[in-house]
Amino acid sequence: MAAVLALAAITIITVDATGGDDSPVDPLRSASGEVFGPVESGLNEATQPINAFADHVTTVDEIREDNARLQAENDRLRAELETAGIDRARIQAVSEMTRFGDQTGVDLVTAEVIAMGPAQSFSHTVTIDAGTSDGVEADMTVFNDRGLVGRVLRADGHTATVLLIVDASSVVGGRLGTDLELGMLRGDGELSGPGRLTLTTMDPTVKPTVGDIVVTWGSRGGAPYVAGVPIGRIESVETSPRDQSSSAQVVPYVDFSALDQVAVVVGAEPAGDRAERAGRADQAEPSGGR
Repeated sequence: MAAVLALAAITIITVDATGGDDSPVDPLRSASGEVFGPVESGLNEATQPINAFADHVTTVDEIREDNARLQAENDRLRAELETAGIDRARIQAVSEMTRFGDQTGVDLVTAEVIAMGPAQSFSHTVTIDAGTSDGVEADMTVFNDRGLVGRVLRADGHTATVLLIVDASSVVGGRLGTDLELGMLRGDGELSGPGRLTLTTMDPTVKPTVGDIVVTWGSRGGAPYVAGVPIGRIESVETSPRDQSSSAQVVPYVDFSALDQVAVVVGAEPAGDRAERAGRADQAEPSGGR
């Protein structure tokens, strides 16, 4: 039967090919078109909604992907915008600290405060992300763009612990800005607000002035404190009639509850050596023209 059908098909194809424009198969072809044409058209119309739905699903998925991508981009840009102020403040702080180092002739290592000391230690300390591998050692001065922060207590390879000047065990030598009188400052152990320091002058007859500034007295070799670092300003003065002495409350310039970028003095040139070096440089300069 299959052979018969195959032979019939070959015969029809041969007749159609040799018949030219007047092929005897044309009536059969026209009849088939009239019968199956509407069926094919109906099938196309029936499948069109299915195809349209598939295209719609694909389009919705693409829109969702685009929305998710745009949302992620917006979140990233918003985060950059919100942190731009912080980045600018940090850059400005580092710039101010570097300028102080250039003016005073000291070598600095900048660092970031990464932890606060535990309350149970009964001391106010912070941890910075610079250590012995950066040249940081114990008894080095730490300050920020506003003023004196404290001194290094101990250091390991990549971190160091800094004792804040507001700690009750901290003692810093200070100098009054107006008359250069010397005194000692002790912390009150408070971090709330800016904290306070108590200044006692070396000469008990000296009475500090409200509003006067206080800077570091300095230590031999710059350890633990180099000279000339701003500490704070005098807020109030108390006089003791019994011993005829005065003490002053000093408001530090540094906000110890918001420490971020700091600098450690890793090398301090003695003032005498610095002056001698500057004098040699002046003598080496050529004198005018010929």
